[in-house]
Amino acid sequence: MNPAVRSEVLALEGPLSFESLPEVLEKSRAYTARPDLPDRLTIDFSAITQVDSSAVALLLEWRREAARLGKSLLFENLPPNLLALADLYGVTGLIQPCRA
Repeated sequence: MNPAVRSEVLALEGPLSFESLPEVLEKSRAYTARPDLPDRLTIDFSAITQVDSSAVALLLEWRREAARLGKSLLFENLPPNLLALADLYGVTGLIQPCRA
């Protein structure tokens, strides 16, 4: 890893669903407004307890926002049911691009 590239892990927990989406979006918008936003962000899903199809839309929104800001974004420990939903919608490659 290039030591000049600042990195940070954001750990999510609890449900990631239609009901929790407004709160999660608010927190993520506040995070991206930080003046010290790192160059690379990893979002860890290991403590996520539930997902629905709105989680797929959220991940796509985060990808768009990272691209807009010129930041690197990696999702770790995606739950199998979230990956299955992404596969169903044909967006797996957009959520978790292949690594070299």
